[in-house]
Amino acid sequence: MTMPLSQGPLAAPDTRGRLGAYARLAKLDVWDYYLAFPLAWALAGFSPSALVVLLVFGLGTVCVVAGSVAFDDVTGYRDGSDAANYGPDAPARRLARKPLLTGELSEAEAIRFGWAAAGAGAALWLLAVLIAPFAPLWTVLLAALCLASSVQYSWGLKISYRGWQEVFLAGFGTGLVLVGVGLSTGGLTGFGAVQAVLFGLGPLLFGVYSNTRDAEGDAAVGRPTVAAIVSAQANRGFIAGLTAAEIALVVTAAGLGPAPWWFALAMLPAMGVRVAQLRRGVGLGDLLAARLLGLRAHRVTTATLVAVNLILVVGAGS
Repeated sequence: MTMPLSQGPLAAPDTRGRLGAYARLAKLDVWDYYLAFPLAWALAGFSPSALVVLLVFGLGTVCVVAGSVAFDDVTGYRDGSDAANYGPDAPARRLARKPLLTGELSEAEAIRFGWAAAGAGAALWLLAVLIAPFAPLWTVLLAALCLASSVQYSWGLKISYRGWQEVFLAGFGTGLVLVGVGLSTGGLTGFGAVQAVLFGLGPLLFGVYSNTRDAEGDAAVGRPTVAAIVSAQANRGFIAGLTAAEIALVVTAAGLGPAPWWFALAMLPAMGVRVAQLRRGVGLGDLLAARLLGLRAHRVTTATLVAVNLILVVGAGS
């Protein structure tokens, strides 16, 4: 029997729709953690051999993060925090980021996707270790810690439900840079460590504004973010303290630490965006705009760090 011609065109949009739902489940539009790999490559002196390793490790990271956020969505769906934070009055574009809430994917489908993505990520990370020119033990152990903590972020041990969310947000990004550099060079300089920490502070300093916006829903389900467990005034002080700590790290690294003297000057644009973020979010209370400024600050910071390393590499070779 011949298949009706109308079934072909009808199937394609449905397939595309499901692929789009899985892409939104994986949060592929939020790629800021993946900027760790251009930075790690810059810290490795833009070595061609390092690029191959970092591409494999980076692709694995996309899978690991996809699995982690899929599990996070399942947990948020089960405990009702996503329903509270992404209620029916949320803009359609924002609500669409939660395909479990919209009914596009089932809970079982999301769980299967989470395990498949995490498994693929683990396999790619292992491949990166096997083909890397260097694989010191600390690098392998740190990669294992990043993998375990990412999967267990809101699944299994649920570390983000035990007061570790802010630590994870900063630590995971820092760890990605450190592992990438370790696999590429076998070691780490003091200035490289400073840059890894600055990178890790980026996701934390836009995450805390999201946590502030979601504080009520998180508190209702027992997810103890700083914003959910302290007063509004104390939370504002916490965010201001993180911002000041980042700026202090830049200034100290340039003045007393391993960075070149001009490092703080190079970082002025990024720190300017960071101060604008603090004013917008803490001073004016515009949390969404502050989060967007945090994304920009992180991207400007990473681009500046890559440029600084390029200048150092060119200067060393001249």
